[in-house]
Amino acid sequence: MLVINILRNNILFVILLVLSEFSSYCLADEPILSKLSFHDATILFLQNNKELALAKRGVEGAEADKLSANQKPNPNLTLGTRNFSFSHNGNRNPSNGSNSFNDQTLDNTVQISQLFERGDKRAIRTAAAEHEIKAAKFDYKDTLRQQKLALESAYYDLVLAQESEKIQQETVDLYQKSLRAAELRLKAGDISSSDVARIRVDFLRSQNDLRQAVANHQVAQSTLAYIIGKESVANQIMASDAFPSIDAANTLKSADVDENVLNSRPDLLAADARTQQAEENRKLAEALKTRDIQFGLQYERYPGQGPGDSLNTFGATVTIPLFTNYQYQGEIAKAEAMVNTAQDTKDQTKSQAIGEIANAEAALDSAMERVRRYDEQMLNEAKKSADSAEFAYEHGAINVTDLLDSRRVLRAIQLDALTARDDFAKSLATWRAAIQNEDTP
Repeated sequence: MLVINILRNNILFVILLVLSEFSSYCLADEPILSKLSFHDATILFLQNNKELALAKRGVEGAEADKLSANQKPNPNLTLGTRNFSFSHNGNRNPSNGSNSFNDQTLDNTVQISQLFERGDKRAIRTAAAEHEIKAAKFDYKDTLRQQKLALESAYYDLVLAQESEKIQQETVDLYQKSLRAAELRLKAGDISSSDVARIRVDFLRSQNDLRQAVANHQVAQSTLAYIIGKESVANQIMASDAFPSIDAANTLKSADVDENVLNSRPDLLAADARTQQAEENRKLAEALKTRDIQFGLQYERYPGQGPGDSLNTFGATVTIPLFTNYQYQGEIAKAEAMVNTAQDTKDQTKSQAIGEIANAEAALDSAMERVRRYDEQMLNEAKKSADSAEFAYEHGAINVTDLLDSRRVLRAIQLDALTARDDFAKSLATWRAAIQNEDTP
């Protein structure tokens, strides 16, 4: 018994150890929202994005349509009986006088009929459904392209919000420190009460700006949380990556954007697939003029027809439609109109894609220039000016108004520089999305 208990305890220990290791492995693989990199955000996006899930449902629906289109019509089974009599004799058999159910003069029929489609209708329907599947798959890729752009925009908006809040917090701390020093100097008679009031006003204003920055941060968290499917823990999300560098844009823009790249965009491929689908639907409408034929086989049992007559007979039917009133002109005209609409939509999509690429390139060039200007000139000059103003104020060379103005300028330029980097990151994402094609990973 002792040995059994020892073995049982050892087995339980091993099981708990394995479960613990497995749990640690799973937790290690789960992205940490408080230090969320763009790579981890992309993983969550691919797993949880609702727009992608809806696009997948569209592909599944198109595949189901193909399954339906490729089927033959089902046969029909018809059961019938007639010649019921409600007289006092009922349906008595005149040949033998029997009124049993098996001998009653009831005309019973069993018929099986099958519709045979002509004009290659099933093949045409299947071809149209295959093009529908292609269009749905390209729609999914286009949705992925657009949602990736939304992901990047939301992620870098969160980076902007975090950095802006940090600058606003530093500004509040600076004004609070300055206000305390000014109040001490006021007690010593070193500065006037109006100077202290000016510093206090700017301190209160910086607190308002900080509160707005916090609100912007929360909005950015919620936006990104929806895209990656983490709405319930949006307040935990903190972006860990910085803005992309200009070198990334220079590398990307070095690639040539030719006609083949343009025509390989998923939205253009989806439009082309729908044009081909419309062509097949036009063929299907024209095939309606080819008559479908229905064949039927019938078994009939009719007792009481007379001595020597067979009770059981067999027959066959053929049903052929007669186009005496209508030749499906409406369906054919509608299908023709849908072909023209699909072609116009394809042309419109291509024109929009060309404009999107041109606009994205112009916006990216502008954003790159702004970032360079802030990094190479404006930030450094504003920092030097602010440091000089702080030094001059401490030594009584300038008044408090000039000091506060220099601080406002520095803070405004720092925030504008962050906005410029955010605009650059989103412009780069827009350019990348604009030139994405079928071969882009």
